[in-house]
Amino acid sequence: MGHCSHRSSLSVWRFWAVMASLLLVSGCASTLSARVTSYQQWPANVEGQFYRIVPVASQTNNLEFQSVADMVRASIGPTGLVEARSGQSARFDVTIVYSNPISTTLVQRSYDPYMDGWGFGPAFGGYYGGYRGWGGGIYMTPPAYTVPVDVYKNTLTVIIKDNQNGGAEVYRSTAVNVSTSDNLAQAMPYLAQAVFDGFPGNNGEVREVNYERGR
Repeated sequence: MGHCSHRSSLSVWRFWAVMASLLLVSGCASTLSARVTSYQQWPANVEGQFYRIVPVASQTNNLEFQSVADMVRASIGPTGLVEARSGQSARFDVTIVYSNPISTTLVQRSYDPYMDGWGFGPAFGGYYGGYRGWGGGIYMTPPAYTVPVDVYKNTLTVIIKDNQNGGAEVYRSTAVNVSTSDNLAQAMPYLAQAVFDGFPGNNGEVREVNYERGR
């Protein structure tokens, strides 16, 4: 009976440890963070003037690009610009660049006494007594270890050029979100919002922004 009780308690500990881990991951996923770097020489009194989104050759008739462009359109409001309709001339050209290259990085993790070996095993000072004895004592593990993790760098850059100033760049903003999942499409609405967060900001400004994900 003693052994059965011990195994039952161990199973309960395992169950709740797994549940706690899943809840922690779920909670972290509810927020998206991005690092935004912006450069600007924004002209005065341009509210209501027209812009157009200018795709490069590889983006023409590209459905993915059209979706990204729609997200940029939805977020461009802080500039005060209005998208030109067909046949209207536009003072500003907007170009969009996006990617999510993958790389591998080493991440340091702390040992969890319940998730890494479940916290039971040969111990320093056994559960039933005895120096370095056996008997279900707490397992003394190293404090941390490193593991390789694939990381996706979700990146969106929006560039605005002024055709009344020789096509000079007047705004360039890049938003980067780092994720362990290949989720560029899910991150893109937030990146589009981030590139205009605090527009136009200070030239050369780097800032962190955080958004609650939609439920």
